[in-house]
Amino acid sequence: MKLTVVGCSGSFAGPESPASSYLVTAEHEGRTWRIVLDLGNGALGALQRHIDPADLDAVVISHLHPDHCIDLTGLYVMRTYQPAGPLTDRLPVHAPAGAAERLAAAYEGIDDMGMTGVLDFRPLAEAPVRIGPFVVRPFLVNHPVEAYGFRVEADGRVFAYSGDTDSCESLSPLFADADLVLADSAFVEGRDDARGIHLTGRRAAEAAVAAGGVRRLMLTHIPAWNDPQECRAEAAAVWPGEVELAVPDATYEV
Repeated sequence: MKLTVVGCSGSFAGPESPASSYLVTAEHEGRTWRIVLDLGNGALGALQRHIDPADLDAVVISHLHPDHCIDLTGLYVMRTYQPAGPLTDRLPVHAPAGAAERLAAAYEGIDDMGMTGVLDFRPLAEAPVRIGPFVVRPFLVNHPVEAYGFRVEADGRVFAYSGDTDSCESLSPLFADADLVLADSAFVEGRDDARGIHLTGRRAAEAAVAAGGVRRLMLTHIPAWNDPQECRAEAAAVWPGEVELAVPDATYEV
Protein backbone atom coordinates (compact mmCIF):
# COMPACT_ATOMS: atom_id res chain seq x y z
CA MET A 1 0.00 0.00 0.00
CA LYS A 2 1.29 3.47 -0.92
CA LEU A 3 0.22 6.86 0.40
CA THR A 4 0.68 10.01 -1.70
CA VAL A 5 0.09 13.36 -0.02
CA VAL A 6 -1.89 15.35 -2.57
CA GLY A 7 -2.56 18.19 -0.15
CA CYS A 8 -1.92 18.67 3.55
CA SER A 9 -2.54 22.35 4.31
CA GLY A 10 -4.93 22.85 7.20
CA SER A 11 -8.26 24.70 6.91
CA PHE A 12 -7.44 26.34 3.55
CA ALA A 13 -5.01 25.89 0.68
CA GLY A 14 -1.58 27.24 1.54
CA PRO A 15 1.14 28.73 -0.67
CA GLU A 16 2.92 25.36 -0.91
CA SER A 17 0.07 22.86 -0.68
CA PRO A 18 -3.60 22.31 -1.46
CA ALA A 19 -5.95 21.51 1.38
CA SER A 20 -6.49 17.96 2.60
CA SER A 21 -6.30 15.08 0.13
CA TYR A 22 -4.52 11.72 0.27
CA LEU A 23 -4.17 9.17 -2.53
CA VAL A 24 -3.88 5.54 -1.42
CA THR A 25 -2.94 2.84 -3.94
CA ALA A 26 -2.38 -0.91 -3.89
CA GLU A 27 -1.87 -3.67 -6.42
CA HIS A 28 -4.64 -6.28 -6.56
CA GLU A 29 -5.76 -8.83 -9.13
CA GLY A 30 -3.42 -7.56 -11.82
CA ARG A 31 -4.11 -3.85 -11.58
CA THR A 32 -3.59 -0.78 -9.42
CA TRP A 33 -6.50 0.29 -7.21
CA ARG A 34 -6.76 3.97 -6.30
CA ILE A 35 -8.81 5.71 -3.63
CA VAL A 36 -8.66 9.28 -2.41
CA LEU A 37 -9.33 10.29 1.18
CA ASP A 38 -10.73 13.84 1.05
CA LEU A 39 -10.59 16.28 -1.85
CA GLY A 40 -10.21 19.80 -0.45
CA ASN A 41 -9.48 23.18 -2.03
CA GLY A 42 -6.95 22.87 -4.86
CA ALA A 43 -6.51 19.12 -4.51
CA LEU A 44 -7.99 18.12 -7.87
CA GLY A 45 -5.31 20.06 -9.71
CA ALA A 46 -2.49 18.51 -7.69
CA LEU A 47 -4.01 15.03 -7.99
CA GLN A 48 -3.47 15.20 -11.76
CA ARG A 49 0.29 15.23 -11.17
CA HIS A 50 -0.05 11.69 -9.86
CA ILE A 51 -2.96 10.00 -11.66
CA ASP A 52 -5.71 10.61 -14.16
CA PRO A 53 -8.71 11.30 -11.87
CA ALA A 54 -10.80 9.21 -14.27
CA ASP A 55 -8.90 6.19 -12.92
CA LEU A 56 -10.13 6.62 -9.33
CA ASP A 57 -12.00 3.67 -7.86
CA ALA A 58 -13.62 5.66 -5.04
CA VAL A 59 -13.48 8.85 -3.01
CA VAL A 60 -13.90 8.78 0.77
CA ILE A 61 -14.74 12.07 2.51
CA SER A 62 -14.09 12.58 6.22
CA HIS A 63 -16.50 15.51 6.67
CA LEU A 64 -18.22 18.25 4.73
CA HIS A 65 -16.06 21.29 5.47
CA PRO A 66 -14.81 22.77 2.16
CA ASP A 67 -11.14 22.12 2.89
CA HIS A 68 -11.95 18.39 2.75
CA CYS A 69 -14.59 18.05 0.04
CA ILE A 70 -15.12 21.10 -2.21
CA ASP A 71 -13.05 19.84 -5.17
CA LEU A 72 -15.67 17.14 -5.71
CA THR A 73 -17.43 19.89 -7.68
CA GLY A 74 -14.48 20.02 -10.07
CA LEU A 75 -14.35 16.24 -10.27
CA TYR A 76 -18.02 16.31 -11.27
CA VAL A 77 -17.20 18.76 -14.10
CA MET A 78 -14.26 16.65 -15.26
CA ARG A 79 -16.30 13.46 -15.40
CA THR A 80 -19.32 15.14 -17.03
CA TYR A 81 -17.98 17.54 -19.63
CA GLN A 82 -14.70 16.09 -20.91
CA PRO A 83 -14.44 16.36 -24.72
CA ALA A 84 -14.63 12.60 -25.22
CA GLY A 85 -18.02 12.55 -23.52
CA PRO A 86 -19.14 11.87 -19.95
CA LEU A 87 -17.81 8.87 -18.11
CA THR A 88 -20.52 6.23 -18.01
CA ASP A 89 -19.65 4.68 -14.66
CA ARG A 90 -20.76 6.45 -11.49
CA LEU A 91 -17.86 6.99 -9.12
CA PRO A 92 -18.56 5.83 -5.55
CA VAL A 93 -18.23 8.70 -3.06
CA HIS A 94 -18.45 7.58 0.55
CA ALA A 95 -19.29 10.66 2.62
CA PRO A 96 -21.35 11.89 5.58
CA ALA A 97 -25.10 12.23 5.12
CA GLY A 98 -26.20 15.20 3.03
CA ALA A 99 -23.08 15.34 0.87
CA ALA A 100 -24.93 15.19 -2.46
CA GLU A 101 -27.22 18.09 -1.55
CA ARG A 102 -24.43 20.17 -0.02
CA LEU A 103 -22.15 19.86 -3.04
CA ALA A 104 -24.93 20.38 -5.57
CA ALA A 105 -25.76 23.62 -3.75
CA ALA A 106 -22.13 24.70 -4.12
CA TYR A 107 -22.41 24.29 -7.91
CA GLU A 108 -25.06 26.82 -8.90
CA GLY A 109 -27.33 25.94 -11.83
CA ILE A 110 -26.81 22.19 -11.69
CA ASP A 111 -29.57 20.08 -13.23
CA ASP A 112 -32.33 18.35 -11.28
CA MET A 113 -30.30 15.18 -10.79
CA GLY A 114 -27.67 17.11 -8.90
CA MET A 115 -24.38 15.28 -9.08
CA THR A 116 -25.85 11.86 -8.53
CA GLY A 117 -25.86 10.97 -12.21
CA VAL A 118 -22.06 11.04 -12.15
CA LEU A 119 -21.10 10.60 -8.48
CA ASP A 120 -22.62 7.74 -6.51
CA PHE A 121 -22.94 9.21 -3.01
CA ARG A 122 -23.04 6.57 -0.28
CA PRO A 123 -23.57 7.69 3.33
CA LEU A 124 -20.89 6.72 5.80
CA ALA A 125 -21.49 5.00 9.12
CA GLU A 126 -19.21 3.19 11.54
CA ALA A 127 -19.17 0.10 9.33
CA PRO A 128 -16.40 -1.24 7.05
CA VAL A 129 -16.31 -0.12 3.42
CA ARG A 130 -14.70 -2.57 0.99
CA ILE A 131 -13.08 -1.20 -2.17
CA GLY A 132 -10.97 -3.70 -4.09
CA PRO A 133 -8.09 -4.67 -1.77
CA PHE A 134 -8.95 -1.96 0.76
CA VAL A 135 -11.04 -2.25 3.88
CA VAL A 136 -11.81 1.27 5.10
CA ARG A 137 -13.10 1.41 8.67
CA PRO A 138 -14.67 4.77 9.62
CA PHE A 139 -14.55 6.02 13.22
CA LEU A 140 -16.61 8.98 14.44
CA VAL A 141 -14.24 11.60 15.82
CA ASN A 142 -14.44 14.85 17.80
CA HIS A 143 -15.19 17.77 15.47
CA PRO A 144 -18.09 20.28 15.37
CA VAL A 145 -19.78 18.42 12.48
CA GLU A 146 -20.26 14.74 11.62
CA ALA A 147 -16.66 13.70 10.98
CA TYR A 148 -14.74 10.47 10.62
CA GLY A 149 -11.23 9.16 10.86
CA PHE A 150 -10.35 6.26 8.58
CA ARG A 151 -8.43 3.07 9.23
CA VAL A 152 -7.36 1.67 5.85
CA GLU A 153 -6.22 -1.96 5.67
CA ALA A 154 -4.68 -3.76 2.70
CA ASP A 155 -2.11 -6.53 2.26
CA GLY A 156 -1.70 -6.91 6.01
CA ARG A 157 -0.75 -3.24 6.48
CA VAL A 158 -2.66 -0.50 8.28
CA PHE A 159 -2.79 3.22 7.55
CA ALA A 160 -4.78 5.42 9.96
CA TYR A 161 -5.96 8.95 9.10
CA SER A 162 -7.45 11.00 11.90
CA GLY A 163 -9.36 13.46 9.73
CA ASP A 164 -10.14 16.62 11.71
CA THR A 165 -10.50 15.85 15.40
CA ASP A 166 -9.63 16.73 18.93
CA SER A 167 -8.77 14.06 21.50
CA CYS A 168 -11.44 11.37 21.85
CA GLU A 169 -11.82 7.72 22.82
CA SER A 170 -12.20 6.54 19.23
CA LEU A 171 -8.61 7.50 18.40
CA SER A 172 -7.31 4.45 20.27
CA PRO A 173 -9.04 1.80 18.11
CA LEU A 174 -8.44 3.97 15.04
CA PHE A 175 -4.68 4.20 15.63
CA ALA A 176 -3.91 0.91 17.40
CA ASP A 177 -1.05 -1.08 15.81
CA ALA A 178 -1.08 1.10 12.68
CA ASP A 179 1.97 1.05 10.44
CA LEU A 180 1.46 4.78 9.79
CA VAL A 181 -0.72 7.31 11.60
CA LEU A 182 -1.48 10.55 9.78
CA ALA A 183 -2.74 12.92 12.46
CA ASP A 184 -4.36 16.36 12.48
CA SER A 185 -2.05 18.95 14.08
CA ALA A 186 -3.79 22.23 13.29
CA PHE A 187 -3.68 23.72 16.79
CA VAL A 188 -0.74 24.92 18.87
CA GLU A 189 -0.39 24.37 22.60
CA GLY A 190 -0.87 27.55 24.61
CA ARG A 191 -2.32 29.48 21.67
CA ASP A 192 -5.42 27.62 20.53
CA ASP A 193 -7.58 27.03 23.60
CA ALA A 194 -10.84 25.95 21.92
CA ARG A 195 -11.57 22.26 22.39
CA GLY A 196 -13.53 19.78 20.29
CA ILE A 197 -12.07 20.96 16.97
CA HIS A 198 -8.44 19.96 16.30
CA LEU A 199 -5.46 18.20 17.82
CA THR A 200 -2.17 19.84 18.66
CA GLY A 201 1.11 18.09 17.92
CA ARG A 202 1.29 17.07 21.56
CA ARG A 203 -2.25 15.69 21.69
CA ALA A 204 -1.68 13.80 18.43
CA ALA A 205 1.38 12.13 19.91
CA GLU A 206 -0.43 11.37 23.15
CA ALA A 207 -3.22 9.66 21.21
CA ALA A 208 -0.72 7.58 19.21
CA VAL A 209 1.13 6.51 22.36
CA ALA A 210 -2.10 5.65 24.16
CA ALA A 211 -3.32 3.55 21.21
CA GLY A 212 -0.25 1.34 21.34
CA GLY A 213 1.71 -0.40 18.58
CA VAL A 214 1.91 2.61 16.24
CA ARG A 215 5.05 2.39 14.12
CA ARG A 216 5.16 5.83 12.46
CA LEU A 217 3.58 9.16 13.39
CA MET A 218 3.14 11.83 10.72
CA LEU A 219 1.56 15.25 11.35
CA THR A 220 -0.70 16.90 8.80
CA HIS A 221 -3.43 19.56 8.39
CA ILE A 222 -1.01 22.28 9.53
CA PRO A 223 -2.33 25.73 8.46
CA ALA A 224 -0.05 28.10 6.58
CA TRP A 225 0.10 30.41 9.62
CA ASN A 226 1.66 27.68 11.78
CA ASP A 227 5.35 26.83 12.05
CA PRO A 228 5.46 23.09 11.24
CA GLN A 229 8.61 22.71 13.31
CA GLU A 230 6.76 23.98 16.38
CA CYS A 231 4.08 21.34 15.81
CA ARG A 232 6.77 18.70 15.38
CA ALA A 233 8.54 19.78 18.58
CA GLU A 234 5.31 19.50 20.57
CA ALA A 235 4.81 15.94 19.34
CA ALA A 236 8.47 15.02 19.82
CA ALA A 237 8.20 15.83 23.52
CA VAL A 238 5.83 12.84 23.80
CA TRP A 239 6.49 10.52 20.84
CA PRO A 240 9.44 8.15 21.42
CA GLY A 241 10.56 7.99 17.78
CA GLU A 242 10.89 10.33 14.83
CA VAL A 243 7.97 12.67 14.25
CA GLU A 244 7.38 13.07 10.50
CA LEU A 245 5.67 15.94 8.72
CA ALA A 246 3.44 15.31 5.70
CA VAL A 247 5.04 16.72 2.55
CA PRO A 248 2.89 17.59 -0.48
CA ASP A 249 3.52 15.38 -3.52
CA ALA A 250 5.57 12.89 -1.45
CA THR A 251 4.78 9.16 -1.65
CA TYR A 252 5.29 6.83 1.30
CA GLU A 253 5.32 3.05 1.54
CA VAL A 254 2.96 1.89 4.28
